[in-house]
Amino acid sequence: MKITNIEPIIVSVPYKHRETSTRVQRDGVTAVLIKITTDTDIVGWGESCPGPNVESIYQIIVSTIPIFTGRNPFDREAIAHDFFATAHWFHREMSGNFAFAGIDMALWDIFGKACQQPIYNLFGGLYRQSVNYFYYLAYGDANSVASQAKRGLKMGYTVFYIKVGLDFEAEMPMIATLRETIGPNCKIRIDTNGAWSVNQAVRYLNQFDRYQIDFAEQPVWPDPIRNMVEVRNRTSVALAANEGLWRVSDVYEIIRQRAADVLCFSSNWVGTLTQFHRLSHIAHMEGLSVCRHTHGELGLMAAASHQVCLSLPNLVDGNQQTAEMMQDDILTEPLPIASRSDWEAPKGVGLCVSVDEKKVKKYHHLYEKQGQFLPYQPSMFITDPKSEVKS
Repeated sequence: MKITNIEPIIVSVPYKHRETSTRVQRDGVTAVLIKITTDTDIVGWGESCPGPNVESIYQIIVSTIPIFTGRNPFDREAIAHDFFATAHWFHREMSGNFAFAGIDMALWDIFGKACQQPIYNLFGGLYRQSVNYFYYLAYGDANSVASQAKRGLKMGYTVFYIKVGLDFEAEMPMIATLRETIGPNCKIRIDTNGAWSVNQAVRYLNQFDRYQIDFAEQPVWPDPIRNMVEVRNRTSVALAANEGLWRVSDVYEIIRQRAADVLCFSSNWVGTLTQFHRLSHIAHMEGLSVCRHTHGELGLMAAASHQVCLSLPNLVDGNQQTAEMMQDDILTEPLPIASRSDWEAPKGVGLCVSVDEKKVKKYHHLYEKQGQFLPYQPSMFITDPKSEVKS
């Protein structure tokens, strides 16, 4: 079997509401879809994360067309090595990881279809029958959080996730109301995206923990790694690392230094589903857990990650998802987690989802019309009228 064509396609699909945090204000998901065709007419689909500039990720994928056309799609590890080493993408490792994650995903889809197996069987089979996902609360006042939480409870969610770090005084009543609304048995997870100093993190986490925080994601900036190590030693709140897991070596170092209780990452961070699986097992050997991360994604990335998660021994409940936030997707059928918290082992082969090419065209045209859903808004940039130069 040989690869005969690699086609990247940029699409933009809107959210139902804006995603807001200390680092992000985004109105939808822009992604690069990758369609890889073989000489046996097997087609594999993948999805690459755009980062802050989707055109750059698109061009990375375009650059792979002449070097990977004609290759055996089963040679995933060799293709990955050639991408990062021979083609020199180790010089821009994060962008390379974002781009190659979609290529790798499409190769796994082809592999599963050729073997007539779902890819979880190719990662060692089912460790669990289903994966549980969180309810992503939009940032807002206490009344808004309560209203959203009630909706999440009706949908069956038991883990509730919310961004903090913008305004501590406003966020305390948000978390208090959330705990009152969901009761003592559901879980609260907070994420500051590294906004606090070490001392702020220790003080604020101790105050938030009166409402029983399950874990706090990236309370301090990850560089240097000593930030997370110190906070972990000074607070009883469990910590999740996320921004500190930029690359394979970063994930390994977080594990080695035991700088977090939970690793929140995905193949977007480390380039391949195999590396996500491999590093998750290394974390398991060290007694650490894994929470599957999302940057905001479409159904292909969700489906591929879900299948690896089904094979992991150390997966938490309340894994990350944005399917419930999406106005639509590029698949023929909605994902189960678009309307409920649990996703069972899917039936089928490869990624076990089907792409709706009419929707791909629709959301490619939306991208052409309005561009990328950027992770920021103009209002987020600090401006000082006093600094303006007068003519």
